[in-house]
Amino acid sequence: MTMLYHGEPNGPSLSVLAALYESGLAIETQPIDLLAGERHALPDVTDSAALDYAVEGEGPVLVVDGEAMSEAVFLAQYFDEATGGCGLQPSDPYARWQMLMWCRQATERLSPAVAYLGNLAWSQKRLAAMSPAEFDKLANTIVSEDQRKRWQDLRDDVVDAAKVEDSKTKVAQFAARVEAQLADGRAWLMGPFSIADLETFAWLRSMRELEADAFAGQARCLAWMARVEARPSVQKALARATADTPARAFAPGPEINRWG
Repeated sequence: MTMLYHGEPNGPSLSVLAALYESGLAIETQPIDLLAGERHALPDVTDSAALDYAVEGEGPVLVVDGEAMSEAVFLAQYFDEATGGCGLQPSDPYARWQMLMWCRQATERLSPAVAYLGNLAWSQKRLAAMSPAEFDKLANTIVSEDQRKRWQDLRDDVVDAAKVEDSKTKVAQFAARVEAQLADGRAWLMGPFSIADLETFAWLRSMRELEADAFAGQARCLAWMARVEARPSVQKALARATADTPARAFAPGPEINRWG
């Protein structure tokens, strides 16, 4: 059995769905409610490393013959390599290193900032509305104590003002970084379209609503985002939404902040 479990098309679920559609692989997909904790109780999955200790927190999970895999960038690489190369990764070793370094900064610097802001804005009320019994049942499925604490803090509306400001700064810095990367007239971040475009777009997309000031004066960044969103693979991924506002769909995680 091969199955991709994913949340609403936002953040890592958006980038992985789009990467899958870029690859053309015939892999069955199953939406799950990340904010209901469904990721931690997937059928026939016993690998706790993929379910409970993923760096990106509540991201998609690919199950192949009972083996669970996580982390959006790695899953996109899996799809690319399973096809023998569908163009999601540069063939040149140095160019691939550059792409992966960009992706690492996106996943370790941008994604925690976006997730922190997005969860406070759009997920906190739903968790707070749960009864104690409902929330305890959910929390008991989360093996990682650190991850469980992030869920509890969100439910309790624990807000770290310094983290809020730091997260806003990181979103603005990354939008500016995209703007600078495109200054030579290139259409995509690494030259050819790649995983870096999908990963960065998937995390920045929701911030156009929440942190509009971060994109002020960043015309190249906004034009690039429009190009990414227009790709058939991204449109197909966005069409998988079950919520009216999938860009507001967040669940606790990833951990903040490991990249300074």
